[in-house]
Amino acid sequence: MLADIEKHNFVLTPGRYVGIPDEVDDGVPFEEKMGALTAALAAQMKEAAELDEEIKIQLAKVGFNLEGGDNA
Repeated sequence: MLADIEKHNFVLTPGRYVGIPDEVDDGVPFEEKMGALTAALAAQMKEAAELDEEIKIQLAKVGFNLEGGDNA
């Protein structure tokens, strides 16, 4: 172990001693993969906004306002 440290000029940065596994190329071009990922993210963000609005509506029904007004 000391020989390994000496080989790296006594630099103790973990990256010199712990390997990072090679990424596996799935064969899908970057642009295609990013297009699919951003489309999925947009759909999830739209759903999140719809759910947030439904939560506000349901809370208002029981007297709680998330819009900054007085709560009953």
